[in-house]
Amino acid sequence: MSKASSDNAAVSMSEVPLRRKVAFLSSSRAYPGFTGEVEVKQTHMAWVFLAGDRVYKLKKPVEYTYRDCHFLGDREFLCHEEVRLNRRLAPEVYLGVSALRVDPEGSLALDGEGEVVDWLVVMKRLPEHLMLDVALSRETASGQGITRVAQRLSGFYRGLAPVEMSPDTYLEGFRRELDHNRAVLTDSRFSLARGGVLAMLERLDRVLEEEPDLLGERPRQGRIIEGHGDLRPEHVCLCDPPVVIDCLEFSRPLRLVDPFDELSFLGLECERLGGAWIFERLVSECSRALDDHPSRRLLAFYTAYRACLRARLSLAHLLEPDPRTPEKWKPRARQYLALGQRACRALD
Repeated sequence: MSKASSDNAAVSMSEVPLRRKVAFLSSSRAYPGFTGEVEVKQTHMAWVFLAGDRVYKLKKPVEYTYRDCHFLGDREFLCHEEVRLNRRLAPEVYLGVSALRVDPEGSLALDGEGEVVDWLVVMKRLPEHLMLDVALSRETASGQGITRVAQRLSGFYRGLAPVEMSPDTYLEGFRRELDHNRAVLTDSRFSLARGGVLAMLERLDRVLEEEPDLLGERPRQGRIIEGHGDLRPEHVCLCDPPVVIDCLEFSRPLRLVDPFDELSFLGLECERLGGAWIFERLVSECSRALDDHPSRRLLAFYTAYRACLRARLSLAHLLEPDPRTPEKWKPRARQYLALGQRACRALD
């Protein structure tokens, strides 16, 4: 069978390139009954198409640490996993999974007839002004709204069964990630590994070696659960009730967390955006609701650790063959490192 050159040419599944899928999904003709302009966004892992009150997410055929999404079956699995997992915190937002098909004449269609060439997550579109990152930029986030978010999260955490994990396994995960952090943050190409950064990395190492019970008590107490895994302001919507979207669906190990590790992550990201007050509100509300009162030193470790991790992931964009918006990643990494150093002072 010859390679297709247009929507009217006969094609096979292997002959529908990503660029053609994106071009089709970027057009209003892909969405029956919709006649407006499709807004298209690209993330590290997906193409996102906003059509009216719906959002369609097409996963990129890339290889993750835990799954190779070059394969159609893996992308299908992850689409269904994304819907299943995110319905825990946003049940009305995640509408389902749609098939992108090609018919014998070569025409693409969503949920039409023909051979499946890809899968998309379908979501209800949320109001942009109510997303927490936008609310922080506009200074419209309120204490009442954050309290509702804390109540939603603590209710979610209360309903999850503890995950059995040994203290050694829990600590080893941090050691492994800190080694990865050091490899990137001390890379001479970035010129970041000076005094304060090295001191922070060494301080976090010493906590794990000299005070293993600071973190080891968390799995012993049954505090590790299968959480969200990527709790950031851009994933929190301040509607009533609030919803949290875009959990980390491709890796269960990365979703196995201490709730207060996740809350430290969210607090770190809010502080970077000017909402330093939010972390205290989250911790206060969730500590009371969960009857769990982690020490300030534990929270400081989680925050500094997350800051190093986020700095590393920011810089990792610059190691890609063709990074998007390369000018923003080194300043972003410096922001995280400054916040991590501030948190680290509570460990001295």
